[in-house]
Amino acid sequence: MRSKMVNTVISAAAAILIIQLSASAEAAEPTAISKRYGDYCSVCHGDRGQGARHAQQGMIPAPRNFTDPGFVQSMTRERMIAAIRDGKPGTAMIAWKTELSDEEIAELVDYIIGNFMTPADVRAVDDDSAHDGQETITIYQESCSVCHGDDGTGAVWGQESLSAAPRDFTSEAARRELTRDRMIAAVTYGRPGSPMPGFGSQLSPAQIDKVVDYIRDEFISGRAGDGTGPGGDYHQQTYANNLTGHFERGRAFYMTNCVTCHGVEGDGDGPRAYFIFPRPRNFVDPATQQILNRPTLFRGIKDGVIGKEMPAWGKVMNDQDIADIAEYVYLEFIRNNQDND
Repeated sequence: MRSKMVNTVISAAAAILIIQLSASAEAAEPTAISKRYGDYCSVCHGDRGQGARHAQQGMIPAPRNFTDPGFVQSMTRERMIAAIRDGKPGTAMIAWKTELSDEEIAELVDYIIGNFMTPADVRAVDDDSAHDGQETITIYQESCSVCHGDDGTGAVWGQESLSAAPRDFTSEAARRELTRDRMIAAVTYGRPGSPMPGFGSQLSPAQIDKVVDYIRDEFISGRAGDGTGPGGDYHQQTYANNLTGHFERGRAFYMTNCVTCHGVEGDGDGPRAYFIFPRPRNFVDPATQQILNRPTLFRGIKDGVIGKEMPAWGKVMNDQDIADIAEYVYLEFIRNNQDND
């Protein structure tokens, strides 16, 4: 009798274990959408959306890290759908519209947002107010600076490698020839016979308007030094929230965290710079000195720079530490070198 009871208990326990294992197997079974992500996206973007390690090392620019706060803040659902549907010129991101339907692409974007990003931070649609300030700067850095340069004069690699050098927005010819309507058409449809692609499938009309206005205000209207760009007041601007940067504390942070990329002299020639593309910021370059003041340095350090290896230090440092670093960089490399000219 005792033996039968033991056998019954063992049989019941085994049955429960089998049911639990079956339930676990069913739970682990990938959904159609997660399988779609695994089939089409994970080889570059990684199983967890952080960018596959081999792809980060072998692709320029590296695949998107969907978990990066800077990406989340700059991205909309609409732009993600357009990128998957039409691809991204100048990157390894190809168009999937021949493989996936519009519905499948939308489901894939929602899967990425729901699993790797914070849905509350991702806007469903674009609106005019979404592209002011840092948002528009991000679009320029992400879509334009790789060819036209951070300062609008044209990236060195583009001048040397493309069949036609990218437009120098600070030149007299640009100020004379480039009307706003002509620039909007070029960004939307591209320039036939040149390396300039059209961005109408990736950027909304509102985004294109904003980035064109940004280029005109920042570079074409005289930022290179004709008296209408930043000078006086621009370089006297201070940090928000009544912050005051401390030079010596900033020096200590810089020497610990920044010098390996930007170099002791701030010239972007640190020991790691050789392995980084695009190269780290050269703070002593005259064109760079024109466009960097305390607030822009603070934002760049805190939020990072999308499309470059500049991380968002705001995730590990408080605003005071960031202001200290910005103050050191500004006084040591930006203003000090300008004052000596």
